[in-house]
Amino acid sequence: MLSEPRSGRLAAWGNALLAGLVSPDEAVLAIVGDDAVHRVEGLPGERGPVGLTLALGRLRALGVAGWRVALPAPGHPLGLSGPPEFNARALDAEEAAVGYGAPFGLVPEVYEAGPEGDVHVEVVWHCLPVREAPPADVPSLGEAERELAEALREATVVLTRLDVAASGPVAEAALDAYRARAEAGREVLAPGYPPRAVRVLEMAQRVGLLVSLAYSPAYGIGGAHGGAVSASEMAARREALRPVERVARRAQVAAFNAWVEERERERG
Repeated sequence: MLSEPRSGRLAAWGNALLAGLVSPDEAVLAIVGDDAVHRVEGLPGERGPVGLTLALGRLRALGVAGWRVALPAPGHPLGLSGPPEFNARALDAEEAAVGYGAPFGLVPEVYEAGPEGDVHVEVVWHCLPVREAPPADVPSLGEAERELAEALREATVVLTRLDVAASGPVAEAALDAYRARAEAGREVLAPGYPPRAVRVLEMAQRVGLLVSLAYSPAYGIGGAHGGAVSASEMAARREALRPVERVARRAQVAAFNAWVEERERERG
């Protein structure tokens, strides 16, 4: 969770585009990020893949008035509303962008090529029908913020009990990268999102960073970098931190979905 999921970027900047706060070129540039190119396949009225700018415009014309995010995991269909075919594909990708106002969803498929250090990434978004229903298990921003505060405390207790210290070169590099991104003033969410959503997403990413470091085999028990971590020790970490990771994913979805939730409240 050190960077936003592609579905998060698409939803956030797609919403900013729908609100007229950014241009199509600005939105697509932010969504594509460091990838080489994004295309959309299965768009109604198109025989083959089309560019992201055309796809977002066409989906808007078809009635999409906002975008939500789903970050499902096995046994946890977070943000999904069906049908089973869409849910299965989203679960396989571990993410999806779900249209609001029209029954369309987008699931990314990532293709990588090239040597290490010079990887060329292309993304194909599969446009599929979705069920227009409330998304599964998505908290409000207030609920997510309260859950995250507790999760941060719990993660600290769990890591201390397991004698896992976030130290060593790998941990320091990860923490330095996180701090550098924050200090660079990066736009965590697109224009139009409430400050609370930005705060919740940043906190969710910090919790995700803690979990990622604890899951890394680079950390031995006692915080010694390079120490041996047995399979049973890693299993214990995963079991202890699974509830914390779940809270962080729920909070991410709540933050990305905040724009649509505000539109719904305004409409009563």
